[in-house]
Amino acid sequence: MTSLSRELVFLILQFLDEEKFKETVHKLEQESGFFFNMRYFEEIVTNGEWDEVEKYLSGFTKVDDNRYSMKIFFEIRKQKYLEALDKRDRAKAVEILVKDLKVFSAFNEELFKEITQLLTLENFRENEQLSKYGDTKSARGIMLIELKKLIEANPLFREKLQFPTLKNSRLRTLINQSLNWQHQLCKNPKPNPDIKTLFVDHSCGQPNGARAPSPVTNPLMGAVPKAGVFPPLSAHGPFQPAPAPLPTSLAGWMASPSPVPHPSASAGPMGLTAPNNAAMIKRPRTPPTNNPAMDYQTADSEHVLKRSRPFGISDEQPSNLPVNILPAAFTGQSHGQSSYSSDDLPKNVAFTLSQGSAIKSMDFHPVQQILLLVGTNMGDITVWDLGSRESLVHRNFKVWDLGAISMALQASLSSDHNSSVNRVMWSPDGNLLGVAYSKYIVHIYSYHGGDDLRHHLEIEAHVGSVNDLAFSYPNKQLCVVTCGEDRVIKVWDAVTGAKQYTFEGHEAPVYSVCPHHKENIQFIFSTATDGKIKAWLYDNMGSRVDYDAPGHSSTTMAYSADGTRLFSCGTNKEGDSFIVEWNESEGAVKRTYHGLGKRSVAVVQFDTTKNRFLAAGDEFKVKFWDMDNVNLLTTADAEGGLPSSPCVRFNKEGILLAVSTNDNGIKILANADGIKLLRTMEGRSFDASRGSSVSVVKAPAIGTFGAANATVGTSIGDRAAPVAAMVSMNNDNRSLADVKPRIADESVEKSRIWKLTEINEPSQCRSLRLPDSLSGNRVSRLIYTNSGLAILALASNAVHKLWKWQRTDRNITGKATASVVPQLWQPSSGILMTNELTDTNPEDAVPCFALSKNDSYVMSASGGKISLFNMMTFKTMTTFMPPPPAATFLAFHPQDNNIIAIGMEDSSIQIYNVRVDEVKTKLKGHQKRITGLAFSHVLNVLVSSGADSQLCVWSTDGWEKQTNKFLQIPTGRAAAPLADTRVQFHQDQKHLLAVHDTQIAIYEAPKLECLKQWVPREASGPITHATYSCDSQSIYVSFEDGSVGVLTALTLRLRCRINPTSYLPSPPNPSLRAYPLVIAAHPSEPNQFALGLTDGGVVVLEPQESEGKWGTSPPLENGAGPSTNSGAAGSDQPQR
Repeated sequence: MTSLSRELVFLILQFLDEEKFKETVHKLEQESGFFFNMRYFEEIVTNGEWDEVEKYLSGFTKVDDNRYSMKIFFEIRKQKYLEALDKRDRAKAVEILVKDLKVFSAFNEELFKEITQLLTLENFRENEQLSKYGDTKSARGIMLIELKKLIEANPLFREKLQFPTLKNSRLRTLINQSLNWQHQLCKNPKPNPDIKTLFVDHSCGQPNGARAPSPVTNPLMGAVPKAGVFPPLSAHGPFQPAPAPLPTSLAGWMASPSPVPHPSASAGPMGLTAPNNAAMIKRPRTPPTNNPAMDYQTADSEHVLKRSRPFGISDEQPSNLPVNILPAAFTGQSHGQSSYSSDDLPKNVAFTLSQGSAIKSMDFHPVQQILLLVGTNMGDITVWDLGSRESLVHRNFKVWDLGAISMALQASLSSDHNSSVNRVMWSPDGNLLGVAYSKYIVHIYSYHGGDDLRHHLEIEAHVGSVNDLAFSYPNKQLCVVTCGEDRVIKVWDAVTGAKQYTFEGHEAPVYSVCPHHKENIQFIFSTATDGKIKAWLYDNMGSRVDYDAPGHSSTTMAYSADGTRLFSCGTNKEGDSFIVEWNESEGAVKRTYHGLGKRSVAVVQFDTTKNRFLAAGDEFKVKFWDMDNVNLLTTADAEGGLPSSPCVRFNKEGILLAVSTNDNGIKILANADGIKLLRTMEGRSFDASRGSSVSVVKAPAIGTFGAANATVGTSIGDRAAPVAAMVSMNNDNRSLADVKPRIADESVEKSRIWKLTEINEPSQCRSLRLPDSLSGNRVSRLIYTNSGLAILALASNAVHKLWKWQRTDRNITGKATASVVPQLWQPSSGILMTNELTDTNPEDAVPCFALSKNDSYVMSASGGKISLFNMMTFKTMTTFMPPPPAATFLAFHPQDNNIIAIGMEDSSIQIYNVRVDEVKTKLKGHQKRITGLAFSHVLNVLVSSGADSQLCVWSTDGWEKQTNKFLQIPTGRAAAPLADTRVQFHQDQKHLLAVHDTQIAIYEAPKLECLKQWVPREASGPITHATYSCDSQSIYVSFEDGSVGVLTALTLRLRCRINPTSYLPSPPNPSLRAYPLVIAAHPSEPNQFALGLTDGGVVVLEPQESEGKWGTSPPLENGAGPSTNSGAAGSDQPQR
């Protein structure tokens, strides 16, 4: 049907609706398939008119069109079946089962059997999964919500859910215009024509020279708009052409201005969550409201019907963390809250720091977990290194440019030069830090690692006190949000300091700000001292909501680490304190936590961690709550000495907690992981010049932990640990008494005593070969799960193997370790996750896989179709994209888990949308197959690498190529014709590790400037693989000779070599020796990695507990020491 014919149908639909031909309207909707009337669909579903429901749907989709359609029909027929059972109409239920539900048994027989078994129950609510089934009306209402989401996400309904915006009686208007045109063509036009028919063209019978009036002023047909006009666009769901009148609920105001034409498409109704067959029967009593991205994660992806078309993968956590708080995204948080206990909380005092002034605000560095920023009531700020327990940087309050400040501020400073710090905050990448002062001023510093803190911006932000400060990313531009005593919120460009927005509307001083985002909507919560809470979009439309904080308290707000749950904590003028969770969609308190004391002297401060716990400083102690339990979980008095309302702050992983003390100090509380981290970092110093002044020799010695955001190749290099510790680290037999603690020319002494750490014997490290009863095909790909609780391997025969560690007395965290043997895990069904293979030799295929963020699903290929597996059941969820060309590398988009970058055998990169099963675009720039892909969510780029030894940078906004560069192949070395080139971003998302069989190189994206290059000795053979450690401070490199090198990432200097004799038994035949093909780093243990071997084995390696790390870094002045020790022969040194 032509476009105009389609538009004519819409005109007819409008006309029929205006004339009240209701049945005809819906018949035409169904037969034309142009417009799906969601309002009518809701009506017939609510009334239980099931035949009409299916008949109406049939005009738009069939049962087996796609997964969405199949689930739509399944939900309807299941509801019809349950209603028959509820009425005790067994005959009807059997008829529905055989006639309507039987079709689904071909796709999930177990589910069909379970539904059939309901017939045997007196009341189907005896089934545990259906025990909460209410009455028919409520059940239909809950189902209808799910159906609407499925329809909105179904590509077959795309552009059919919105009725075009038409003026009333548009068809009548067109006819009037036509009649006027006909009348004007009359030879004898009458002034008042009498039109009796539309079946033939109009003509006037008597001569008259008068012109017919305009149809606008005097229509020939009585086009009177009726009350029941066809529903305008806004009446048909979320697809609105313009912002609707602002509703009061958060869900409403966040949805109304959305420019996205299909917001439901990003909601992921077919989300990948851990499935079970029962979930298909069970439906939650009330639908989730706090996170649109999670509305339909009902585990339907597997058991509803395996199809060849893939489906949407829900975002397992938000792409951007809330930037005004430091949410502690504890490793493994996606594995379920049940894996945490109060033992995971940092409650043990590790040590105390003396600040000297009363603590007002603290914040941990987002990348370097042991850097703590502190602000005090005297206006000074300090950056503490918790590893060395030293103050790296200290700055007092001082106006940088007295000539630029206002007269009011000058007058304030003339009477009192002091200014208290109200808030300190790191930027999300840790490159900037902000300080809000009690007098007018905000200071933004740039941090370059160590003690290098530089002035960046001085902003006179508010009149009076600047009460709070936070960083946000509106329009992908880093900004600073401030609020103050002048009752105003302001947004500043973090680069230039230019003011972007001013928000006015509070009637009292603004106490705090909380920027956040939901999908593509950026917004700011603000709270005032009168207890009012408002929300703002980055526009000039004023506040979107107006709530009252509990008890009209001065309140701070914070999101959980995954951005889905909103909390607030505050204290009112009477001293009553409140800590609550909010229901955003209703603007109401969802949960009030018990346990805060009465009559607090100061405003109670709080923080969140692990998406599970809350902590608040109250009544001279730290109080903890489980987010899902209103009762107090536990408390910690930190061995006493805390003020009545101490400041509290978690580090990002939630393993350290900083608490202010009564005597102007800071107590660092830690859990077992935190203690281990501090012990590992102990003795590390950012400044080499301070190495000689360390009076206590600490063991074990610690090597490099350079600033993650420092520019690679600058003078901020590896810092030497105390001399005696380094000697003992390298197994030198001299006693510590032989080493002088203070040496006049320390650099000479360092050069003399440093040597490469060689690991040659099994006793020098902890190694564990994982148990394996399967065939010994070489390990082609290897990865730790994001939780750190398991390791997944893909063998060359296309079979996946999964090892899981269990919680035991020897391994209380349940994380992967070389000290405890894991289980080679298989589901009870005994099936294996096996990729499809082609007719070609499996050894010639290029295996690849990518793991979902919640560790529940793996996407994988071994030369054939791409498969999606459920990690719990090992079942194949779907397969897609058959070769040729074959997929050779897979990577999930960091902001949208439904977008996958797929590197192909034919050298192209396909940007594929899983939800709608389509390739959005193809990127072409390589000459050979793709061997590596890496996204940077900071730079918004995708970096690709290929077997052509080339790197390409692509913008993720428009997918255009920004630049490309070929690797610099070292002189005398030849690259293999199809050498794998891998890429991986540093934690800072700016520096790029490139791995080639001839070299390791560090590039700076997006311009791909090569900062450093490291070429191994030829005796080691080619590099087989390499990876950053989880903290990006080390690089683990595997070689064809079986050895593993540990490089300091900042300087690309070799500090430790692990020889195969330390972790591999000697083979009976040297030609049978195994060596590592792939290497994977543990996601939270910086010194643990795993090797995938050519003989099919997987080995986990860790340093001895007494050592704590792999070797010590060579001092910067010395290079890498004598060639005999480093084994470099001139080639193990970094090259430019």
